[in-house]
Amino acid sequence: MKAFVKWNYVVLATILLVIIAGSVVRMTQSGMGCPDWPKCFGRWIPPTTESQLPFNYKELYQFKYVDTSFNVYHTWVEYINRLLGALLGVFVLIQLGWSFKFIKTHRSVMLLSLLLVVLTGFQAWLGKLVVDANLASIKITIHLIGALVIAAVSLTSIFILNNITLHHSVSKRYKVLSIVALLVLVLQLMLGTLVRAQIDEISFALQFLNRELWIDKLNYLFYIHRSSSLVFLALLIYMYSIIKNNTDYVTTYKILMGSVLTEIALGIVLAYFAMPALAQPAHLLCATVLFLALTYNVLLSFSFKNNP
Repeated sequence: MKAFVKWNYVVLATILLVIIAGSVVRMTQSGMGCPDWPKCFGRWIPPTTESQLPFNYKELYQFKYVDTSFNVYHTWVEYINRLLGALLGVFVLIQLGWSFKFIKTHRSVMLLSLLLVVLTGFQAWLGKLVVDANLASIKITIHLIGALVIAAVSLTSIFILNNITLHHSVSKRYKVLSIVALLVLVLQLMLGTLVRAQIDEISFALQFLNRELWIDKLNYLFYIHRSSSLVFLALLIYMYSIIKNNTDYVTTYKILMGSVLTEIALGIVLAYFAMPALAQPAHLLCATVLFLALTYNVLLSFSFKNNP
């Protein structure tokens, strides 16, 4: 059982790695580095030189917003992202097979492992749709939410396996606020993805130069995304005022507050310091950690009964 629990942590870490890799793909503008799926330029192993491609490959892989010239850097950044996704698929299949050993004592974990396999397969299919649609922003948003759902399912499995014992109960009001906070964060993430799609269009129009001008060209979605982060912070502070004397939540709130403050700081860096490239995947990673911490908070809240 200890080894199986550790494997669940490996799976969750791999999910986070795939999310980071996806962010790096967008940061480097490598989303169409492989213009087809599941192969890359019609090959299982991508080319390393243009001479390995058909003479008419530009016509074969013509997309409206994509430079069809072969770029080995973009190709391999995208392909490594796909390889990590395939590795995750293998890992969740191993977890599912392993979970049958504990079906009598942890049936719910077996069902969650099965759900992980289904969701990972769906995510791979959705990745194909993203490529086919030439990185359509709506499909990218759904793709990100799908990745977060997969991470949440993995975390739930770990939560159950650890059989966490709590010492204090919480009010019904706090339980409701926990769910509200998680939903608000998901909306924030969706807004952030739409803002990122605008950045892609703006950066392409400016030939990926003059990064200091990108933020100024964004529309109202950016300002909603920026301002609502302060509303979210206020909500977390209010929740903490309710739970501050509950020792079961001390570590969770350290992670929550640290993540949200870091996230806001990274947002400031992106907005006022010409959108440094490395801040983009860091921004998404921090948001993912925040999402998982809030998911854990919800699981914690509903793991025991209300106060009388």
